[in-house]
Amino acid sequence: MTTDYTKGAEAFTRLLKIMDELRDGCPWDKKQTLDSLRHLTIEEVYELGDAILKKDLNAVKGEIGDLLLHMVFYARIASETGNFDISDSLHAICEKLIHRHPHIYGDVKVQDEEEVKSNWEKIKLTEGKKSVLEGVPMSLPAMVKAQRIQDKARGVGFDWEHESQVWEKVQEELLEFKTEADQSSTKMEDEFGDVLFSLINYARFKGINPEDALEKTNRKFIKRFQYLETESLKDGKKMGEMSLPEMDEYWNKAKDL
Repeated sequence: MTTDYTKGAEAFTRLLKIMDELRDGCPWDKKQTLDSLRHLTIEEVYELGDAILKKDLNAVKGEIGDLLLHMVFYARIASETGNFDISDSLHAICEKLIHRHPHIYGDVKVQDEEEVKSNWEKIKLTEGKKSVLEGVPMSLPAMVKAQRIQDKARGVGFDWEHESQVWEKVQEELLEFKTEADQSSTKMEDEFGDVLFSLINYARFKGINPEDALEKTNRKFIKRFQYLETESLKDGKKMGEMSLPEMDEYWNKAKDL
């Protein structure tokens, strides 16, 4: 597919112009700061994630626009204090991409995507990063953070050699957790964290995104539970008053849908 750069530039220029007009004339937009927009941006990212999971491309299109608006908004605010503007941000990412893709813009040869990711992490260390883990935001949800930590460690060669070793580690951590749980130990939480970390590691070896997998299970549970609620109500039954076998009957029906 050939990108229409002119069309894209015109649309982006239009957005910049509208942003200027809103910032200059709208009371709400005038009031916003980097801090006030932060939580709204996070919300927009999650909305994009929902649209992707639903495979709703029309919604994805709209959410991309929402996020672009936020990026333009941040840059406009920064330009007012003389720190940077949107062109500085765009040039910065362009330079970063060129520098970290020497197999495209230089004479480096790579065999596969794993070598690309490995080179990426090594190049970051030459840019003044003291640790390959510096790029993992502390505020990420714990499961996503664990996955990113493992990906980055793998990028510099710190990883298991075989899938079977990872599964053995999962079983080892499960046994340690079971031992602590049987003893009502205060170490249960630590051991449970180790179990989750090792399972996320195994999912990575199997090519499974653990966040996506858990979210699909969440949605599946919600769908089945809501079926249980609505169908039992039709039969004159109330949640909280049914026995577990009664609820299981509706649950099993929901599984067949």
